[in-house]
Amino acid sequence: MKILVTGGAGFIGSAVCRHLAANPQNRVINVDKLTYAGNLASLRQIENSPNYSFVQADICDDATILGILRSEKIDAVMHLAAESHVDRSIDGPAAFIETNIVGTFRMLNAAFVYWRELPESARSTFRFHHISTDEVFGDLPFDSGIFTEETPYAPSSPYSASKASSDHLVRAWHETYGLPVVLSNCSNNYGPFHFPEKLIPLVILNALDGRPLPVYGAGANVRDWLFVEDHARALELVVTRGKPGESYNIGGRAERTNLSVVETICGILDKKRPRTGGARYRDLITFVTDRPGHDRRYAIDATKIERELGWTPAETFETGLERTVQWYLDNEWWWQPIRGERYAGERLGAASADRTSA
Repeated sequence: MKILVTGGAGFIGSAVCRHLAANPQNRVINVDKLTYAGNLASLRQIENSPNYSFVQADICDDATILGILRSEKIDAVMHLAAESHVDRSIDGPAAFIETNIVGTFRMLNAAFVYWRELPESARSTFRFHHISTDEVFGDLPFDSGIFTEETPYAPSSPYSASKASSDHLVRAWHETYGLPVVLSNCSNNYGPFHFPEKLIPLVILNALDGRPLPVYGAGANVRDWLFVEDHARALELVVTRGKPGESYNIGGRAERTNLSVVETICGILDKKRPRTGGARYRDLITFVTDRPGHDRRYAIDATKIERELGWTPAETFETGLERTVQWYLDNEWWWQPIRGERYAGERLGAASADRTSA
């Protein structure tokens, strides 16, 4: 199968590329613009694989995307390219509108032109897989409710609004033009190669540096956590076996408060890399002003993908987090240049309203 992966140098995208390229029957073409979070070092283990190639391109350049689809004779598109950090969307939403909405529109245009050119046998098997987030569903009460595929959209942040918009565009191209699409919405991913602006890698690396571990508000916000390699397996099932026009929620059934996540990381590090003088890492926890519009809780019902496609996560939150912490301890070569050159752990997402046009 020849698969075009957009955003394949990002966190989830690189996991998808590594997973797909492990099967020699697949041909994986990674298209990435290489913005701040794109990192080809995440693909070092497959960069010389005969069934993998990388093309630096912008998804907003639909002529280039169409040329790649044609030249590579692509069987499926897995569209992961997106601006993805809520805090950055608060500081500068324009990039999220351009990439997540306009970029998806351009991708759909290119895919539709290409799909119409295919012979009938190839048209029936072609898929456009749009990878999205549970944040499009908005806020859940602490004590009730869970996101299903039928949950109405109610995005709270510029990021989630841009992803909700792109989801709607993908469905519209299916309903209006017949493009065979599948969609998936996932819970919070974590694991190796995660850009250190996100909670889990930020806490790990700040702890190793002896720096404060920032926790928004009282740390009571709840997220469902999904190990990234489990997510990659699920995405392959969706693109190969998912029914056109359908969406699939992918979650780890691992709800935790943010404070619990941070404390668990601290406990793992206390065992693996004890601080001098007997101090505990949790002593570094620092409560900071909450994020504007911070959703209380996300929770995914993954029954549909479990029942219809036979997927279940292989990692529990405890085993996955242990693997993740150990990976960061063992792979300073990957994260040290990022901390030194691109993101040093500063607070994001505290912008005032008069900066949102930036």
